[in-house]
Amino acid sequence: MALLKTPICDFGLNAIDFKLKSINGELLTLNDVKGDNGTLIMFICNHCPYVKAIIRELADDCAKLKKDGINSVAIMSNDTKNYPEDSFENMKKFSDRYNFSFPYLIDETQEIAKKYDAVCTPDFFGYNKNLELNYRGRIRELNDLKPVGSGDSELLRSMKLIAKTQQGPKEQYPSMGCSIKWFK
Repeated sequence: MALLKTPICDFGLNAIDFKLKSINGELLTLNDVKGDNGTLIMFICNHCPYVKAIIRELADDCAKLKKDGINSVAIMSNDTKNYPEDSFENMKKFSDRYNFSFPYLIDETQEIAKKYDAVCTPDFFGYNKNLELNYRGRIRELNDLKPVGSGDSELLRSMKLIAKTQQGPKEQYPSMGCSIKWFK
């Protein structure tokens, strides 16, 4: 497991369109998942211990954000041949287990992860209503894969700020997790 951290936020960078298959078989684009007040695009997977450490809180946060007009979407870009726990069938099970209220998409060619410069799971991209990047941070601090602190997560607070002001916080801490499992 290679631990990586996300780069700092490139404020104002425009979201990149995609057309990916969801776990229910639909092809979804960025426009299909865009929220009225913001959009959270997450690169996650099923097997990463960093994702597993935060997935319940993440699912809850996304449900709360939906009430503020922020839609969320998760993209799984890992090599499923060498990491079968991340298979399409297992994505469905993972989504069901954690009650995802957002689409879970597969990036079979890894093209979208590369276009976004996603580096790890989880990797969060928080956009305002104009699809301008305003958050590239973590959900919250982890210590030995255990969430630190209580109350609202940094991700939730930041996305709520974006919904209200169209700008994310100036101080952001990088997300960290396992590297995207690129094709060999």
